[in-house]
Amino acid sequence: MRTKLFILSSLISFTFLAQAQEISNGVMKLDELRKPAYREIINIPEVNGYQVLKCDFHTHTVFSDGLVWPNIRAQEAWEEGLDAMALTEHIEYHPHKDYVEVNHNRSHELIENLSKRNNVLLIKGTEITRQTPPGHFNAIFIGDASSYIEDNVSEKDWEAVMKAADQNAFIFWNHPGWKPNIEGSYEWLPFLEDLRKKNALHGIEVINGFGFHMKALDWCVDKGLTVMGTSDIHNLIGHDYDRSRKYVHRTMTLVMAKERTPESIREALDAGRTVAWASKYLAGKEENVKNLFNACVKLMPSHYSQEKNGVRTNFYEIQNKSDLYFELELTSGKGTQKITLYPMSSQLLSAEAGQQSLSYDVTNAYVRSNKYLNVSFSL
Repeated sequence: MRTKLFILSSLISFTFLAQAQEISNGVMKLDELRKPAYREIINIPEVNGYQVLKCDFHTHTVFSDGLVWPNIRAQEAWEEGLDAMALTEHIEYHPHKDYVEVNHNRSHELIENLSKRNNVLLIKGTEITRQTPPGHFNAIFIGDASSYIEDNVSEKDWEAVMKAADQNAFIFWNHPGWKPNIEGSYEWLPFLEDLRKKNALHGIEVINGFGFHMKALDWCVDKGLTVMGTSDIHNLIGHDYDRSRKYVHRTMTLVMAKERTPESIREALDAGRTVAWASKYLAGKEENVKNLFNACVKLMPSHYSQEKNGVRTNFYEIQNKSDLYFELELTSGKGTQKITLYPMSSQLLSAEAGQQSLSYDVTNAYVRSNKYLNVSFSL
């Protein structure tokens, strides 16, 4: 009897296995071990009627000093839920030139169709890579890059940047603090001011990859330049960013655009409606960061009240309707001292009755190098 049961059990197991796995010519396909292909959705609500687009405008491939083929960049952008991206190969620097032809337009051309299929907006760009100082400049919304200047001598710095300006490109200064030991590298030089006055400098990379260039945020605020955040990725995103950890993702620019189109992105960049986002951290002009916060976070009416030792306390629910992360510390009023708002979650907030409002610093959201976003909740 036991033998018959064993044989029956084996037949059932084999039948189930054959149904679960495709076997052809003695080869079992183990496709269930493949990484599933799907696109993440980054939830951020509209801000005053503007869509919040997730954009990375500084990336590299083997066509300059990156380590991947262009289609990998396109696929990463799709998987991570980006709305727009740019390949920004160095004009002056090509360490792979013995193996990959120097062609300043080619990497963009190779993924145009793939990006359209994936519904990721591909913005044409490049990196003008001058000596430091003045440093590197990204130009996006460019035309033909074949005429850009490869000769990296200081006498041609101005002409090199103006090539992009002549194409009406959006130009931003990259990673200003990446070589702080070089004199003048992390300073606002006359060269930069002259570019700004000529309308040939429109923004600064405030967060580049894993570096928050804090002085650059002040320059953007004081000089009316657009705040940018980018990955400047050279390797695989999954190699450089620990995506297994909560809240960790590539650095990007949140662009508050009228529509999900290249034209609307350009209009928003020109208007300065951006916030740099690096995992838990936000950086931008106060108006933009506050508008973003207010769109994501809502304090609900009090749902409970209790009295203890003559003091009445009201309880509220504070909701985060986004995939952003916020850390709050009380600065004014009597209430919950610290609140961590995890993505798409809510927390309880308590406040002594009789107050009009509570104020908090959002300690992971910078509006200047030495200033957090401060928000108030009416009670």
